[in-house]
Amino acid sequence: MRPPRQWTITTVIACALALGSSAVQAPFAAGAVLVGLSCSLRARPSWVLIAWVAAALTLARAERRLDEARRDYAATREGLSEPTRCELSAEVLASPVVLRRAEREPGQDARLDLRIDDARCEGAARVPPGTVARIYGGDEAVRRGDRVLVVTSLAPVRLFANPERGDGRSGDPHTRIALSGITASGTAVYVERLVPGAGPGAWVDAARAHVRARIEATFAPPLAPYGRALVLGETDLVDLEREAFRRSGLAHLLAVSGTHLILAVLAFVAGLRGLLVRIPALAARGDVARLAAGVGIVAAWAYADFAGGGGSAYRAAAMMSAALAARMLLRRPSGPRSFVWSLAGGVVVEPLAVHDLSFLLSVAATGGLLGAAPALRRAAEGRGGLGKLLLPTVGATLAATLACAPVLLGVGPELPLLGIAANVMAAPFGELIALPTCFAHALLGFWPAAEQGAAAVASGALAVVRGIALSASASPAAALSLPSPTAGQLAALALAVLACLEAPAFRRRLVVAALLVVVGLELVARREGAPEGVLRVTVLDVGQGDSLVVDLPDGRLMVIDGGGLVGSPVDTGARALLPLLRARRRSFVDIAVMSHPHPDHYTGLLTLLERVPVGELWIPGIVRLGEGQLGVAFAAAAARGVRVRTAVDLCGAEERAGEGRIEVLAPCPRVRPGRSANDNSLVLRLTLGERAALLTGDAEREEEQELLAAGRPLAADLLKVGHHGSRTSTSPAFAAAVGPTVAVMSCGVRNRFGHPHRPTVETLEGLGIERRRTDRGGALIWQTDGRIAAWGQPAAGRDQRQRD
Repeated sequence: MRPPRQWTITTVIACALALGSSAVQAPFAAGAVLVGLSCSLRARPSWVLIAWVAAALTLARAERRLDEARRDYAATREGLSEPTRCELSAEVLASPVVLRRAEREPGQDARLDLRIDDARCEGAARVPPGTVARIYGGDEAVRRGDRVLVVTSLAPVRLFANPERGDGRSGDPHTRIALSGITASGTAVYVERLVPGAGPGAWVDAARAHVRARIEATFAPPLAPYGRALVLGETDLVDLEREAFRRSGLAHLLAVSGTHLILAVLAFVAGLRGLLVRIPALAARGDVARLAAGVGIVAAWAYADFAGGGGSAYRAAAMMSAALAARMLLRRPSGPRSFVWSLAGGVVVEPLAVHDLSFLLSVAATGGLLGAAPALRRAAEGRGGLGKLLLPTVGATLAATLACAPVLLGVGPELPLLGIAANVMAAPFGELIALPTCFAHALLGFWPAAEQGAAAVASGALAVVRGIALSASASPAAALSLPSPTAGQLAALALAVLACLEAPAFRRRLVVAALLVVVGLELVARREGAPEGVLRVTVLDVGQGDSLVVDLPDGRLMVIDGGGLVGSPVDTGARALLPLLRARRRSFVDIAVMSHPHPDHYTGLLTLLERVPVGELWIPGIVRLGEGQLGVAFAAAAARGVRVRTAVDLCGAEERAGEGRIEVLAPCPRVRPGRSANDNSLVLRLTLGERAALLTGDAEREEEQELLAAGRPLAADLLKVGHHGSRTSTSPAFAAAVGPTVAVMSCGVRNRFGHPHRPTVETLEGLGIERRRTDRGGALIWQTDGRIAAWGQPAAGRDQRQRD
């Protein structure tokens, strides 16, 4: 039996390369799909061997890239133990990206990626030569290749190394470092351009700066960010508008997508061919279309670079190059063949390419369009009028949306339901008017009147697109909430596609079988996400802050704090807490706890209260409902039916959780006036059978002494160390009374306080207590059935301990 007619050796290699790249994070799922691919190719043993070799080589390369990223990050973290003021001598590696911020000086809005050659830092901090850093607030005038002097407060990038992230990023947070090379970041205090760069990169950046300046000078001010997004790939919309485009399914209209690149290059090649054919000397010497195609290949890569060089743009440039190369060789261009070559080439160049979100979305959308193209052509035959006009647009949008659905659900919690209608209305304005007009605008600087006219037309079209996005996203039916797919579910869908290709006569049965498997795996995921009969505590990596997710023995869910990064726009609730809940299929929080009213604990919790239904809210009692930011937020929660309980209600009232118990040990019987918020932290002891966990918030020594004096049982197997490991917490007497097997300190790589402090570490070390830190190993998961307790930090690799 021969392989399905769709298979070629290039297709097999491309699929194997992609599976090898995927296997670095999901080895069992990728392996299952590779076995399925081998079964489809059983009539070609040599092809099977090639597929396994290609996958194995890609996996080995991807693992090596991740190992290098881990080493680079560890070196940066060791050298920069806290944010440090440094003077850097560096080279600009990538095109500056301008992100407008009103509080900055004009011209100081650029995001710069720098390779550091020399660094002089305060204290004992050091930066290894060759470190790549991302600096915000840089000089917009710099170009790639420039030598610059930068003064900045530098620190390692935050990883948010949490399990089951469900946020569209790879399970290993070092993948982001491997793809970008960036291990440190900071905000510029001073930037001086020492030696200008030279070469194509600098020329392209100069052109980008010119186009950016003309967009901002001629477009309607509210719509200039849309023009920059469409032409330069600088997405700088306010949160409300960015969310509107996501929910409406129109985000691709404001991205430098593969479709935009292909349209631009095809138009360029057609125009060039039309120009060349009118030059008799060239037309007489041969086929000018071949010359235009050759120039088009160069133009495709130049435009991909000009537009910001995202994964989708480069993949589209590769696909376009394959098609144009076929034209140069007098062969008929093939969309599927060009697509396969671009996929294979992308993974060969970057073995972790399938973990690049823009690349993956581009592959999925293009694959969906190519797969649906024959059916759309057949459906359009014989139709006339409006049906023939709308069918290709509706069909293409549906095909791309369905193909991208697994990726989109990995990025966010919703699929745009109104995306088809919104695209039918917005696509003519975005792709047929705004896109070509923006391109024309970039070339019309020599003719001011025409430039102004192009800007007016583009602004008008973009205003219509924005209006459609805002209207569509405002509808209650704008999006459908679904869980993020597991690796097993993705593998089941891929195997179903393989089976349908090999046995098209049984396609309907195979689809039904695949759906049943996906549903079965969903039930498994829900059971694992909400286990019963066990106590599971997950101490999240939220940087310098606290957030814990507790699965109670009766199946209920408790969330204690939500983290919060003071002075940073990053929302730890949206970035770390909500993705984990979503991946675990948790759509309701039974008990939300604010240990005390400090922003590194409550900021993410406010996001949780806004976006997830909550049954009860436990607070110490310091905050009065209706007063201040927190009081207003808690009053609003109470108005929605959330039961708000304070220490007065909680102290002495043991809460049962199946076979387990929840005890509030402090501040009891109520908060102590005159004490700090830290020493009024809610302290919880969770027990199941013979095992217990003690969660202390930011309790310091005064509250610890009160706990010791009260004589309440404090013994626990897990201790969440108070106040991030500060020297003001975890006294020797308190640590000895608790006697934990493992103590976890929630602290961040960018904390300015030096947490955890050496005296606390020495106290735990002297008592023989195993110490874990979220800034070194990411989240810690501790779980017990009441007899055996196990713990580990998944982000640190295979790291699991247990105690009988």
